[in-house]
Amino acid sequence: MSQAGLISASSRRLVRLPAALQLRDFRRFWIGETVSLFGDQITLIALPLVGVLALHASPAQMGFLGAAELFPNLLFSLHAGALVDRRGRRRQTMIFAALGRAALLLTIPVAYAFGGLTLTQLYVVGFLVGTLSVLFYVSYMTLFVSLVPRERYLEANSLLNGSRALSFVGGPSVGGLLVQILSAPAALVADAVSFLASALAMKSIDPAEPPTEEAERGHLKAGMKYLWSSSVIRASLLATATINFFNFVFWALFILYATRALGVHPGALGLVLGAASVGGVLGSIFAGRISRRMGVGPAFVLGCVLFPTPLVLVPLAGGAHWQILAFLFAAEFLSGFGVMILDITAGSIKAALVPDRLRARVSGAYMVVNYGVRPLGALVGGALGTWIGLRPTLWIASVGAIAGVLWLLPSPLLRLRDLPDVEE
Repeated sequence: MSQAGLISASSRRLVRLPAALQLRDFRRFWIGETVSLFGDQITLIALPLVGVLALHASPAQMGFLGAAELFPNLLFSLHAGALVDRRGRRRQTMIFAALGRAALLLTIPVAYAFGGLTLTQLYVVGFLVGTLSVLFYVSYMTLFVSLVPRERYLEANSLLNGSRALSFVGGPSVGGLLVQILSAPAALVADAVSFLASALAMKSIDPAEPPTEEAERGHLKAGMKYLWSSSVIRASLLATATINFFNFVFWALFILYATRALGVHPGALGLVLGAASVGGVLGSIFAGRISRRMGVGPAFVLGCVLFPTPLVLVPLAGGAHWQILAFLFAAEFLSGFGVMILDITAGSIKAALVPDRLRARVSGAYMVVNYGVRPLGALVGGALGTWIGLRPTLWIASVGAIAGVLWLLPSPLLRLRDLPDVEE
């Protein structure tokens, strides 16, 4: 083939790329995030196994470890958002957060190798990693809109959420294999390396970030005030927080119910949970098309219905073993499809609507509410399961989550065809 023919073929391959990936800076950012997301899934299984296998932690101690990772969302999200909006330098903040998380995770295999690993160190590392994650994610949306033009928000969010869904498919399996081959502490090196890849990807880009805002009276509360004053954001937050609360009621008991009440073996349960990841990948592929056909607001409402509704199949499951597995598989697959539509459209609407000067503070305020209800839901799920039983609690959780869509009915979201204009 001639040189001109090779160039032409190369050009055609480039054209086939999604338009968002033809943007150099976003492409590098996406690659770094994809690697990091797979690393996160490895840590999701490896860090608890460090407590279980290396330190023989009790159930209560495992609960403390999970809480240590979640509490920074409640404690620091508002302050982190205010800091980032006032200071600027979002890319540098994200690089610092990625490198900090890598260094913190590396202390675990080092301490284990020298026989000095303790549960206290796990708690401290979990808390500090969670704190740096808050800094990373309140900066994330401002950097995102600096990398992607407005007309590509849905497509770029689909790519990033597609990577997240793929990480759910492969990450835990790779993590489990690494734990089996290397030990749980050594497996955390993989996530540390993934954070380094994320930092290098962000180091290689140089987007034009929006200007910062001078500190003023009420600076810390501005994100929460905006959430409450925006009819679109307020309705979407109330809907997703309601769904998340009941979803964590559900997940506090799902594995216990599936294994003890339905007799599902761990291997089969792993396949069932993998169905949600497959549904998520497909959801990320079709979210853009659904949004273009229905309108971005109705597509978000659809996601808020399709995410929780299939979960009613879990308390409905019964009959022969294969029928039970079919119910659970369908519930997880359809729910995974729905949550991707919800997340992609919600992220795109927020990216379009929130003014640059408030993005980090709004993200922080959103996290306080949306993440704050999760441990509460888990506690309520455990209490209700003990009081009224597993199956009745799962009914309450699945139906209650569907009710989250009621917040959207009087809002402008049902009439929102295209991405909204910035709302000052």
